Formats: sequence, C-alpha cells, structure tokens
Amino acid sequence: MTLNSKLGVVLALLAAASMWFYVQHIVIGHQLVEAKAHDIPRGNLSDLYPRWLGTRELLLHHSDPYSAEITREIQVGYYGRAIDASRRNDPKDQQRFAYPLYVVFLLAPTVKLPFSGVQLAFFWLLFGTTVGTIFLWRNFFGWRASCAATTTIALLTLGSFQVLQGLKLQQLTLLVAGLIAAAVALIAEDRLIAAGFFLALATIKPQLVLILTAWLVLWAIGDWVRRRNLLLAFALALTLLVGGAEFLMPGWIGEFRSAISDYRQYNDGALSVLQILISPVWGTIAAALAILATAGLCWRLRRVPASSVAFGWITSLVLAVTILVIPKTSPYNHILLLPGIMLSAQHWRTAWEKNAAARMTLLAACFIVFWPWVAAFGVVLISLFAPLASTGNAWIAPLYTSLAVPFAVCAVLAFNLRELAVSNSQTKPALTSRS
Repeated sequence: MTLNSKLGVVLALLAAASMWFYVQHIVIGHQLVEAKAHDIPRGNLSDLYPRWLGTRELLLHHSDPYSAEITREIQVGYYGRAIDASRRNDPKDQQRFAYPLYVVFLLAPTVKLPFSGVQLAFFWLLFGTTVGTIFLWRNFFGWRASCAATTTIALLTLGSFQVLQGLKLQQLTLLVAGLIAAAVALIAEDRLIAAGFFLALATIKPQLVLILTAWLVLWAIGDWVRRRNLLLAFALALTLLVGGAEFLMPGWIGEFRSAISDYRQYNDGALSVLQILISPVWGTIAAALAILATAGLCWRLRRVPASSVAFGWITSLVLAVTILVIPKTSPYNHILLLPGIMLSAQHWRTAWEKNAAARMTLLAACFIVFWPWVAAFGVVLISLFAPLASTGNAWIAPLYTSLAVPFAVCAVLAFNLRELAVSNSQTKPALTSRS
C-alpha cells in the first residue's frame, strides 16, 4: 500500500467518523432540544415500523394496513402518540402504510418477533446490503480498484449523511438500492431471468425504479431475441407479487393509490428537487425536459451490450435523473447516485484531460459532493469547544449542498454520455468476480 493510498484511507476514516459523530450527537441532539421545546412527539422514528406493523396486522389479524385505525396505531409507535392536527407543532406526515401491499412478502418472517429485535436486525441487514451494493457496482463497472481504494469508497459511502440517515431510519430505500445493483449486475452477466425477478422486487418503492424499468424495457426490446427473458421474468415476477397481494386483500391497489394521494397532500405536494430549487411549475417543466433528454440518450443507446461502457453510463444517468424528478427530496434516496459517483471517480482522469469545461464540471461536482464531510468535521470541532445551543444554525452547514448533489452527478454523467451516445461500441474490461 502506497503512502497516497494510506492517506486516502485515513482521510476517509476521519470523514466517516466526523459524519457519524455529527449525525449522532449534533443533528439528533438538535432534534431532541427542538422536540422538548415545542412538544414534538418522538417514538421509535423507524421508517420500517409502519410497514412492519401493517404487515403484522394483515397477516396475523387480517386487518387492513391502509385503514385509519392501523394508521393511528402506527403513529402511536412511530411518534409515541397519535398526532393531532390541532397541535401546531405536531408532524404533518401521518406515517401511513403507503407501500404496495406485496411488501408484506418481504417482511412476513418478522411479524411474530418483537420490533426492537427486528429493528436491530434490519439495521445490520441494511448495513450489509449497502456494503454489497458497493461491490456489485464496482464489479459491474469492471473497476479493478485496489484494496485501499475500495476501502476508501466503502468508508465514504457508509460515512455519508445520506446512508447514515437511511440506516438510522431503517429506510427500505437502501434495500431497494441493493436489489437494483443486483439486477444490473445480473444483466451484465447475462442472467436475465434472475435479473428480472430482482427488478420486480425493487418495485416495493415504485417511484425509484420506474424510469430505470422504462430504460431496461427499451434496452430489452432493442435486441428482443437475446434479451426478452429479462422482460418475461420481470412481468412474471411482478404478476405473482401483485396477484399474491390481491389474494391476501382484494382491492388493495385502490387503497394504495388513495394512500399515495393522501401522502402528497399532507406532505405539501411532495415536491421534487427541481420543483423546490426552481418553482413548482418551472420545476415540473424542467423535470419533463430532463426525462425527455434522458429518453433521447436511451433511445440512441438501446442496442448497446450490457458489457459496454455506454450501458454503465446511461444506467447511472437514469438513476441520477430519477433523484432529480421524483416527488421526494430525502437525502437517503441519494444512494441511487452511488453508481454515477463511482463511475465518475473511475474515469476522472480521462474526463479531466478533455477540456476546460470538463475540468470545471468535475471541480464543481467534487466540491458539492465532498462539502458535507468538510463541514461536518468543522462543526464537530466547534462542538467540542462550544455548547450546541451557542452555535446557532451552524449545525445545518453540512446539508447546504444536499439538493445540489443530484445536479452535480447528472452533469458529470451527461457530459461523458455526449460522446458515448455517438460512439457506443467501446466495451469495458471483463467483469471481475463478485466479492
């Protein structure tokens, strides 16, 4: 291991430790102070809990997980009490069971266990899944990274605010990210039937896989004879999931749609990143243009093999654009930006040598992506010498660039795809074995 690689690991470890301390002691500390001052309820605050309780009530007691009664029971566990709309400081999010019903098939083995044990086990499941996701993308890109480089990537990923938020909340997004990575890796290995089943499982969060699924459908049609098994397996698996859920509770689709509609209402319309940064109207137009531009690139690259550089770039762009346009700005969704960041890091030298515009794009992207760790380190230093209450709004500094991260990743990916869309026959090195 060279001096530079050792230094990279040490810096990554320092960055990760700073972010863990920042989240655990500063962010959560601030939330506790605010909750006490304004009588804001705090229960287990686990995003897994509404899904777990809904699954338990359906499978053990045949109760409707979308019902108002179950929603109230969920709130008692999630917030510590049912929320009251007449209380000004009570949360707006009702924590309804706003998932496709077939998520119960994944959670069914846990319904007879105490939630405290499920919560702990799920934390480590998500932790391990995230580690696996890193290796799946690394191998998919054919990146023969050194042990030090891989360790650095793992430390920065697990020590990012986005992943820490997902782990703290036990967010199913981290599991979906792993399913997506597995599906794409299987496609690259020409194991299309297995890939179709993994992709279908990932639809437990349909908003995260909708654009990706559209791209993979187009890609499969681009060489139907060789790739049709992907779509056939996906359609079969999704039919089994939806049909099995319908057998458990007929009419669940209508209730799911109603839950989603209510969710958007009590979350102020659930705006996307573009809608928040620009405006609801112009942000919607910008999102449509981003989707159209991505669709155009997908159309031009629909015939590329899964072993090509172009397939990796366009798939990463599709996931990054998803984060831009979905009606949700939660940082934990940024785990879908991981392949774009890794691919950009792998090819940064080539991009740097292109021209001044490419270098400026890379520098801006690096600043946006790395700022949270730098700021977290600074806030942690300040907190060691000053009480949290005396630091004012300094605690929020690491989150300043959060909304800009998807833009940065999209910009770098789109910059490289301009050339690949024209010359799309270049292939990557042979994939390494999955670690």
